[in-house]
Parts: sequence; structure tokens; C-alpha cells
Amino acid sequence: MANGFDVAREGDLAVITVRLPGKVNKINAEFGIGLAAAFAETSGATGVLLLSGHKDFCVGADLDMIYGVTDPAVILDLVRDVDALFRRMETSGIPVACVLAGSALGGGFELALACHYRVVVEDPRVSLGLPEVNLGVIPGAGGTQRLPRLIGIQPALDLLLQAKLVRGNKAVAAGLAHAAAPTVEAAVALAKGWLAETRPKSSGARQPWDRPDFTWPGVAPTSADARNTFMAASAMVYKKTAGVFPAAEALLAVVQEGSRLTFDGAVDVEARAFARLATSGQAKDMMRIFWYHRTAAEKHEGLPAAPRETGIRKVAILGAGMMGAGLAGICAQAGYEVVLRDIAQPALDAGMAHVVKGIGERLKHKSADERAVVVARVRASLAGAELAGADLADTDLVIEAVFENVELKHRIIREVEAQLGPSAIFASNTSALPITLLAEASVRRKNFVGLHFFSPVEQMPLLEIIRGEHTDEATVARCLGFCRSIQKLPIVVNDGYGFFTTRVFSAYILEGAQCVAEGYDPVLVDWAARVAGMVVPPLQVFDEVTLRLGDHALSQAEAFRPGVAGLAGAKLVKQLVGAGRVGRAHGAGFYDYKEGRREGIWSGLAAFCAPRVGGDPVAQVRCLSERLLLAQVAETLRAVVEGVVTRPQDADVGAVFGIGFAPNTGGPLSYVDRRGPEVVYERLKALAQQHGERFLPAVGWSPARLCYDIDPRQS
Repeated sequence: MANGFDVAREGDLAVITVRLPGKVNKINAEFGIGLAAAFAETSGATGVLLLSGHKDFCVGADLDMIYGVTDPAVILDLVRDVDALFRRMETSGIPVACVLAGSALGGGFELALACHYRVVVEDPRVSLGLPEVNLGVIPGAGGTQRLPRLIGIQPALDLLLQAKLVRGNKAVAAGLAHAAAPTVEAAVALAKGWLAETRPKSSGARQPWDRPDFTWPGVAPTSADARNTFMAASAMVYKKTAGVFPAAEALLAVVQEGSRLTFDGAVDVEARAFARLATSGQAKDMMRIFWYHRTAAEKHEGLPAAPRETGIRKVAILGAGMMGAGLAGICAQAGYEVVLRDIAQPALDAGMAHVVKGIGERLKHKSADERAVVVARVRASLAGAELAGADLADTDLVIEAVFENVELKHRIIREVEAQLGPSAIFASNTSALPITLLAEASVRRKNFVGLHFFSPVEQMPLLEIIRGEHTDEATVARCLGFCRSIQKLPIVVNDGYGFFTTRVFSAYILEGAQCVAEGYDPVLVDWAARVAGMVVPPLQVFDEVTLRLGDHALSQAEAFRPGVAGLAGAKLVKQLVGAGRVGRAHGAGFYDYKEGRREGIWSGLAAFCAPRVGGDPVAQVRCLSERLLLAQVAETLRAVVEGVVTRPQDADVGAVFGIGFAPNTGGPLSYVDRRGPEVVYERLKALAQQHGERFLPAVGWSPARLCYDIDPRQS
């Protein structure tokens, strides 16, 4: 095997096995050279079979290579070399088949698309797709042109714009593979059978788009239906991205323009767009957060090593609301024995119904008996009922998810700890109360920790692990092992009111309310957040978490952040709660709701606010966007200076994956890094003079303290 490519002959068939150094196959300059050399060795063969020597077929482009390049011309040359190689493969007249026994993503799937015949293993763990838009780029090796010509414009746009992945057991139905087989051996046999029947130079050795009789699947690019499709897609993209994610817009433009060109001309249009996007600052920032930092968090890099045996087998969850019931379901799915406890039978019944429904939805590919086994791991326990205490016997981890009240939590901690063994961990899912304060009721404070999950817990990936003043590293390590088993993305932070994520989230929604109270049009306030890149606007998300909860949190925060409750935005929230405008669940908040659907801003809101601010709406949106982001940045910097956050990447991972901070920036500290610490510092000082000291990062912080512009490839 030379350069990771092994070429073997089986009569007239050439078999190329790709096994690049490392654990995966990646597309880079060396890949192109090696694959070209391997195909050169197939001279005289009547067919070529492409296999992978690794678990996955190919994971796509080598991001280490792309991340380090800032010159579009360099990327363009690399992409054109790969494009030329793929075109030689598909136009040589020799049939090429591939077996997808593992995932083929991005450039790896583009390689598969350049083959004439694709056989996939029917395994839901196998993923196929082109998710590049999630990293701020588009497919760069012909994917935007081959896929629409293969399955049609509309289905291709659905996959490309939403970065959808198709599982191996659904690939044939989606048109991404020609055939499927239950095992690798059977898939190889199918591919070899097709190659044996397909003669060189036959129609089977040509791609559909290279045949003279080619017609587009579905609608033709020049038809009125196609124009309507592109118009609808453009509107959908703008509604979803608010114009701040250029990759999505570029992807749509490349598909539309390329569909009217020759195939080779279309691929060149794609290559130019890819080179421009891949060298942009936004793409680098999105690669940093969605690839490098996320991967590091998944691997627990730099965190206490989880023991091979965590000693956690039985988990008790106190509180059967949506959070508690959701936790019970994912813990049971991970194989834990679970006790779901509440003080009220109706709440317990509703919680168990939530467990059954959630497991049914997540394991719908399993049989009814298999789902029943998972549900049976959850046992409902009514607090105060006869024998209820026995349900907590032998519990290794307790997660408290009850109302945010110190006295209530202290009482529960004392009652429950008395029933636990000496090695059991007690964790609070509080979103704001200091863990050290809660641990005052504990007799084993070294085993007391914060596990802050996010709602809906079944969907939100982040788990914020909070060290109290007395929490030992062994407890943190065991919790990290638990985190891995339930497949959550961890950050570990130190204690303090609101920890990290709640502090930043609160700064965001409070600033939104503050802007409205000052007289800014609430429609512009929410739109400004979208234009900044925030996943959910502040007034909408305030309604989701309920204004009553926000008012309660602001009242508590006053003890730790004097002056917060005196802000006009905090007063507005209190007034709305007093007027019965509690949030979406109650049908009334900043917005009106009808049968749970948002109808528009409440017409009576202006009566609680300062007179409407006049001026250019475009200029207002620009200023409001910066203000909403910098309110969160200032709080992030305070958390860094105060030692709550000790690793910069944790701030970005926590903000993006926990509270939806603008992913186009890569996170609050990445935003500072990209814009420039000195520039951000001056803007924060200016905003503090205009709007208040909440914009000052912290006493002692200076641009020189950030030191964040490190190369994540070296972390």
C-alpha cells in the first residue's frame, strides 16, 4: 500500500482500498495525489471498486488544511485539482462502483457521487450527506451540481440548505444510493455483480448528466416551476438566516446558476464560491466552534478523566416536570435504572406519560418490546407515600429539578441525603442558585455538584457542570462519565450566581426588555437579534421561559448584582407579570398567542414603555444588534475575570450550544477575537457611558487579558 491507497486485481476488476494514516479518510492535497496514482494503476481493468479500509468511507475535506489557508487562490487550485480528478473518474468510460460501509460526508460523499454505482450498508449508523453549510461553506467538489442532477432541484435543496444527513437504511429511497445490503460482504458482492455486468464505454459507465439524453429529475431548471422553487427557497433562506449566513445564500445561487450551465462550467462556479467562503472569517469561526471546540468537548479534552467505572447505575430524579421527565427518559435510554419522584400524583402521571412518549419517538426504529424494556427502567415514586423511601435505596446519583427556591431545595437535600449511601452524588439542576449555597444543607459537600441541563433536555446538547466550593475532582470526573453515557456536550465551570450560561442568557433577554422599555419598536428589537445571528430573539425567548420566572430570577439576582432590578427592562417585566402577561404557556406575554401560536406583539405593550424612539429603522437595527451581542460579551468577560470560566473554549461552547449565541460569530470570545479586543473594549466603554455599567466587562479586564487567538488545530 502506497500513500494510503492499496490497488489489488481480481481478474479484470481493480479494487482500490483507501486507508489513509490516522483513523479516518480525509480529502486533501495528498488524498488527490494518492487517488490519482491509484487510478493510474488500474489501467486495463474493465471495472473499478472503491472501498475504505477505515470504519467510515470518508469524512470529507481536511479542515486542518482549510482552516489554515486565507488565500482564495490557494483553495481554488486545490479544489480544481479534486474536481478534475473526479471528472476523470466518471468520464474515463470505465465503470466505477463504491461500497459505503460507513459514513460518507461532505467531500467524502462527493467522491461517492462521482462513482457510477453506489451500494450502502443498511445501517442507521451510516450517514450520507453534504452538511458543509453548517461550517459556513458549501460543498466544493461538485456536490451542488451532481446532487440536483441526481435527485432533482427541490429534493437536493432540501438536503443541502438544511444540511440533512440521510441514514444508510434510507439512502436508496432518497435516491442517494443505487442499492443496499445488510452486511459489508453482501454490499461488496452487489457492487462486484454490477461491475461484472457493466461493460466499459456502456451507458452504465457514464453519469446521467454526461449522457446525450439526460433530462432533469422533476422540474427543468428553465421552467416556471423551477423559478418558483428557487424563489420559495430564497425566501425560506432569508427567513431562517436573516441574511447573516452567506453560505446558505451562496449555495442557493450556485445551484441555480449551475443548473443552467454545462456540467463543467457549473462545477467551476461552485469552486469559486467555495474558495471565497472557505477563506472568510465567518467560516473560520464556525469551523472553530462547530468542529474543533465541539470535538474537543465531546472528547472531554482538558477535563478531569472520567473513571472507567463511574459507580453510577441508579439515578433518582426529583421533580417530574418536563425537565425531570425528559431526564428520566434519556437516562433510561442510556441504560440506567431510574426513579422519577414528585410530591403530586397528577404531576407524576404526566411525567411518566412524557417518558413513554419521548422514548417512543426517539426509539421508533425499535420494536414495541424493545421500547417497553427501556420504559420499564423508569419507576415512578410518590414522595411521602408508604415505602417511597425504599425507592431511593442504592441510588448512585440524585438530580434535583424542583422550583428555584433555596429553602425548598435545602429541605429536599436534607431529606433525600439521609436515605443515600456515602458515595452517592447529589446534583442540583438549578439554573442560577450557587451550588455552594445549596450545599450548605448537605452533609457530604464533596459529593455535591451542579448539573445544569437545558430545555428541552432531549434536544439540547449542552450540560454545564458546576463545581461548588467543596466539590472534589472525583465527583466532577464521575459526572463527566455520566455526561458521556447520556451523550451530552460538557463544559465545567466554577460556582457563582447564574454560573456562566444563565448569566449570559439573562443579560441577553434583559437587554431586549430594556430596549423595549426605552421606547424601541419591539419588532425591531427582535429582528435586530436575528440580524446579529442569535438563534432566537430575546422577546420571543422571554415568553418561552415565562416572564414570571424571569421576574423571580431578577429579584434573586439583585442580591448578587445590585441595581439589576432597578433597570427599566426589569420593571417592565414586573409590570407585565402584574398585568397577567406571563408568557406563551399562558397565552400572553410580549406577544399575543392563539392556540399556542404567536400572533404578533401585544398592542398594549406601548403603554408600559417610554415614548417610541424615532429615526432610521435600519440604523436602529444596526445599533440594537451590536447592543444585544455586547451585553452578552460583557457578561462573558466578567465570568472570565471572576474565574467562573477558566477555559475560553468553554465560554464559546456554552454560549452557542446552550443559549443560542450567534453561531455565525463562533461564540462571544470568538466574536471579540475576530472584531479585535481593543475595538470591543472601546465599544463596551462607550455603551457603558450611554446605557449603564452593565456593559463594563469587569474591573481589571483589558484587551491584553483575552489571549484567545490560538490555533485550535494545536489544542
